[in-house]
Amino acid sequence: LSREDFQRIPELAINPLGDRIINAFFQEGEDQVNFRGFMRILAHFRPIEDNEKSKDQNGPEPLNSRSNKLHFAFRLYDLDKDDKISRDELLQVLRMMVGVNISDEQLGSIADRTIQEADQDGDNAISFAEFVKVMEKVDVEQKMSIRFLH
Repeated sequence: LSREDFQRIPELAINPLGDRIINAFFQEGEDQVNFRGFMRILAHFRPIEDNEKSKDQNGPEPLNSRSNKLHFAFRLYDLDKDDKISRDELLQVLRMMVGVNISDEQLGSIADRTIQEADQDGDNAISFAEFVKVMEKVDVEQKMSIRFLH
């Protein structure tokens, strides 16, 4: 599949983060995704079943685990892939989500407050560990799940 194939999906075309989601399907420098790569990304959105929570702890962590779902979400914000979400990156994503409905001053205030609340080590950015801490009360398992078959 190409990027254009994804862009023809109406739900992605209207999603403010559609381009970021589409980018998640493609390896760096690649312009096509094969079936295996496509399924690997979709696996992040598989609901976690109760019987999966008690599976072998020594095996590899499933792609749909809470931790992997959080990593996927974190990467949507980490535009420069430096493992930190800076104020500028946060502003860019916020602007994608709200468009022109909120002034730049209001967006800046939201970004500043978010960084201030999440940043525990004082580097004016949000690390993955800080992101996890902020998201600890969010039901990521439910919010990042798509039921493909009923």
